[in-house]
Amino acid sequence: MLQKLSIKNYALIDSIDIEFDKGLNIITGETGAGKSIILGALSLILGQRAENKYFFNQDKKCIIEGVFIISSDRLNTLFELLEVDALEETIVRREITSDGRSRAFINDTPVNLTQLKTFGEQLIDVHSQHAVLELSDEKFQLSIVDSVAGHQKFLSAYKLKYKQYLADKKSLNEKIEAKNIALKELDLNRFLFDELEDAKLDEFEQQNLEQELEQINHAELIKSNLNDASQLLSEDESSALNAMKLSVNRLNQISQYHEEIDELNLRLQSTVIELKDIAGELSFLEQKIIHHPLRAEAINERLNLIYVLQQKHRVNSNAELLKIQAELAQSLDNFNIADEEIETLQKKVNADNQTLQEEAVLISKQRVAVFDKVKSEILTVLNKVGMPNSKLEINHVLKENNDFDSNGIDKITFHFSANAGQMPAPIHKIASGGELSRFMLAVKSLISKNTALPTLIFDEIDTGISGDTAKKVGLVMEELANQMQIITITHLPQIASKGIAHFHVYKDESKGITQTHIQKLSQEERITKIAEMLSGHDASKTARDNARELLDK
Repeated sequence: MLQKLSIKNYALIDSIDIEFDKGLNIITGETGAGKSIILGALSLILGQRAENKYFFNQDKKCIIEGVFIISSDRLNTLFELLEVDALEETIVRREITSDGRSRAFINDTPVNLTQLKTFGEQLIDVHSQHAVLELSDEKFQLSIVDSVAGHQKFLSAYKLKYKQYLADKKSLNEKIEAKNIALKELDLNRFLFDELEDAKLDEFEQQNLEQELEQINHAELIKSNLNDASQLLSEDESSALNAMKLSVNRLNQISQYHEEIDELNLRLQSTVIELKDIAGELSFLEQKIIHHPLRAEAINERLNLIYVLQQKHRVNSNAELLKIQAELAQSLDNFNIADEEIETLQKKVNADNQTLQEEAVLISKQRVAVFDKVKSEILTVLNKVGMPNSKLEINHVLKENNDFDSNGIDKITFHFSANAGQMPAPIHKIASGGELSRFMLAVKSLISKNTALPTLIFDEIDTGISGDTAKKVGLVMEELANQMQIITITHLPQIASKGIAHFHVYKDESKGITQTHIQKLSQEERITKIAEMLSGHDASKTARDNARELLDK
């Protein structure tokens, strides 16, 4: 329950502290006094986005703090998920600076707004006077049934599976679309790959072939020059080798007379051996060089193929062609992998579809099983609040072909009538403002009992009712407050008199600036305020007696 609410620097509020009772808490005040401002401040610690226009003093930051008493372990899982200390007295704080920056804390642990909203939804349900519009929303009507069915955990798990199912279906469709696009390119890619693979390219082949072709094309010139070089070295009478051999003979004759001559002679002999070897290799190489027209033709054909492939793929080397061939191979492999992924994902989607259908059918049966209980409990409350002739029908149809969505396969519509002899019809078409308010009270009572929310707030749910009906609504709220904390803003004395704690909101302009204040009323002050609600300011003795009688009851 909400034990204490502290508001600093928010709208018309400079600083107020409110300590609520665990039962029925009443908030009253004239129109425009600031009752809804207090709820607006409370909504900030429940995760609503803030705007700096709410500040009382733009030079200070706004601080809203709520102290909640959490007496069960119902929220332990959520505390763990948020990585927040689970304390019986839990403090939720929101700080907003004048430049719009906001920070939120749960037990001094920073949290973001989404986390704050998730946490707040487990603590308080706020019903505003405009929330009756929800009654005509089929999803809201479905949620009423679900709250009584008590399958929230199962339904939440179903919704998560459904969300994943949609994500998988989207991924599957994207993969299929990508495959169809790739399929159009597949034949071309396979042809290009086969063409390159059949060519059996080698990275250095082009250079080697071009070099070999040059040799074949200039074979006669090469042979002629090799032969000339060989003859000049060894075969002619005036060849270098013959001259060197003569030089060796001359030196042999005199080497004994001079040491340096002997060394030079040895060097010359080594040169003779080297030149002789070179002459032999030149002769051997000359014999190997042969003009092969057929080989030249084959090389030209091979080089033409390489040049055509390079031109087709706009590259300049076999290395680049081989890279393209590898990329094409990877593309073809990826296509096969995509086929496998599509097949695997399709099986998962089909299996999840079957599972979700089965679970949706089970959820539907659980809903149908509580239809009578939902109708009975709502009609019981409506009878207590002066609508004894009410009728409620739950119109239930299954979606075509069991086409499930995040809520299952059920389409539920509440048909209602408040008066005898009136056929039930969709709520928004038949109920008046006062009837809608009482119907919402019955619904909130039902939901709160079955969801174990610790606090329920009504913002002027008494719209459109008065007199004895208002007294009956007050009694229902009083009864509901035996199970949970109720905070209600009201203009009706019949409801105000039922509270355990009564807070009065008022404006003060005595310091030249309008400020909103709140005061917890004593018993005597309650008599005065309720008397004023009955007959206006300067209430008569009769009004005070009536107020005292309402409070006594």
